Amino acid sequence: MSETTTATTTVTREDAGGVATVTLQQSGISRALRRELLEVVRGIAGDGSVRAVLLTGTGRAFSVGQDLAEHVESLRGDAASSLRVVEDEYNPLVLALSALRVPVVVGINGACAGAGLGLAMAGDLRVAAAGAKFTTAFTGVGLGSDSALAARLVHTVGVGRATELLLLPDPFTAETALQWGLVHRVVEPGEVAAEARALAERLAAGPTAAYRAVKTVLATAPTDSLEQTLAHEARLQTALGSTADHSEAVEAFLAKRAPRFTGS
Repeated sequence: MSETTTATTTVTREDAGGVATVTLQQSGISRALRRELLEVVRGIAGDGSVRAVLLTGTGRAFSVGQDLAEHVESLRGDAASSLRVVEDEYNPLVLALSALRVPVVVGINGACAGAGLGLAMAGDLRVAAAGAKFTTAFTGVGLGSDSALAARLVHTVGVGRATELLLLPDPFTAETALQWGLVHRVVEPGEVAAEARALAERLAAGPTAAYRAVKTVLATAPTDSLEQTLAHEARLQTALGSTADHSEAVEAFLAKRAPRFTGS
């Protein structure tokens, strides 16, 4: 099993067994973290050896959102530049993370707030630590939402609850997040890393092209018509039908054995 590690000031990437593990080394989203994380995500997008991604944090927080101390300093020094940060830095980051063609598992090891929640929601599956606190945070500091959080919340929990969560940014627990469908599994804090990694490794060993097709349809289905969705699915199924993984799965089914997917 090959293993490689790259590190910057705020983000580390470790590759092993087809899984790229990306760890946020700061709880606040600083300018350095945004830029370094974008570079890492773009690197993963161009790396054909990666078949799943695990995004997580360190310590007691996954991400508490914007580094407010840095933000205040920026407002005082260069307000115009500070006010462009969403368009210039957050938007490209969320787009790059959302566009990854492999499954993204998010290990929420602790507090998850504001733009940090937006990053978590850009993943596909989320494993959270029991008792971890969540909040949308934005209106509490006099801002609206960014990082596509409003759209993700509407898609996941509906307009009514999304409105409540954004207008009244009261904290809620991982257990409540699980009930609402914002996270998919809740485990003891010490088990988040192992549970999230096991899930990422399972996906990395699966039919990569099929996962890519699922992500593609899920991204367009909320706004496509039924006819468009059916046509999109038909095109993808036609392409998937000629993959090695589909042939292997069919042969494995007939032979009554587990399939061995290669991602091709």
